[in-house]
Amino acid sequence: MNIKLNNIGKRYNYEWIFRKVDYEFTSDNNYVILGSNGSGKSTLLQVIAGNIIQSEGEIEYKAESSMLKAGGTEKKEIEQEELYKYISFASPYLELFEEFTLAESIEFQAQFKPFYEGLKTKEIIALTQLEKAQNKQLKYYSSGMKQRVRLALAILANTPLLLLDEPTSNLDKKAIDWYQNLVNTYSKDRLIFVCSNQQEYEYPFCNKQLSIEDYK
Repeated sequence: MNIKLNNIGKRYNYEWIFRKVDYEFTSDNNYVILGSNGSGKSTLLQVIAGNIIQSEGEIEYKAESSMLKAGGTEKKEIEQEELYKYISFASPYLELFEEFTLAESIEFQAQFKPFYEGLKTKEIIALTQLEKAQNKQLKYYSSGMKQRVRLALAILANTPLLLLDEPTSNLDKKAIDWYQNLVNTYSKDRLIFVCSNQQEYEYPFCNKQLSIEDYK
């Protein structure tokens, strides 16, 4: 999947959060968007995800089509209303259905997005390492456990685009190692974005950097 930002900008009232972001993201790279707290990096990620509409400029999304051409696959343009099918997203502010158990959360998401390589509910629970709490409602989970759920649902979804906003929030050292291993295992043929405020352990797999401060 490729994404092209054509001079996009976002403002609230009269204040520009960022302007003139002109950048192309390609699926052979993984990207980290760097910036301090409140700098606008999460807003840029939300714009890329289609959750927030930019104030200026245009965004082009292209994904591989199933229609084979001689010598490879064709890339087709994705319409805005179809974008959600291609994206999985995790952030510490993303709301979960807290009345659900872990299994119910997994099965609910499976109705909208298939999981990576046909993973089943039992296998996904094992990958979260939350087996002992699998029958509890999420409202009884700690903040770190909830973040594991968010990350697992996003990383294990079979989507070509993975967006992670400050993914290690509320995670301890053991959970950070778990997160890194999960991304490394399930990152093949995906375009990955990470938003971070210079926490290098959040993005060791990213080979490209974009600083939001360059677009003020």
